[in-house]
Amino acid sequence: MREKSCGAIVFHNNKHREYLLLHYEAGHWDFIKGHVEMGEDEKETARREAKEESGIEIKILPGFREGIKYFFKQNGKLIYKEVVFFVAKAKTKTVKLSLEHIGYEWLPFEMAVEKLTYKNAKDVLKKAENFLKGRLV
Repeated sequence: MREKSCGAIVFHNNKHREYLLLHYEAGHWDFIKGHVEMGEDEKETARREAKEESGIEIKILPGFREGIKYFFKQNGKLIYKEVVFFVAKAKTKTVKLSLEHIGYEWLPFEMAVEKLTYKNAKDVLKKAENFLKGRLV
């Protein structure tokens, strides 16, 4: 079985850049992401998921699209999952969490890398940080 999700590495600039991490009910820390719905393109999915999961409107920056792939088991079945991430600027830091999550944090890059649970998420964040360096956003 195959699944496809899209999400966003959401950041906000104040005095310095901070990234939004969500604490999922299963216990892990990760980015906003969710399943692509019928008729949606990848960016539409990322925007919808940001609104649903955090209450935040985002602006996706052009030029960054990074995918990760992995397998997981659900109800005894092996599922192949692809997740596509975009880099997106938050229009606000005010978060209204969905019921899927038990917490969130806005963290600077180094602390966000430490907090993320999975290596593939850490790797995507490093690519996003490199993408954003030197850009006026």
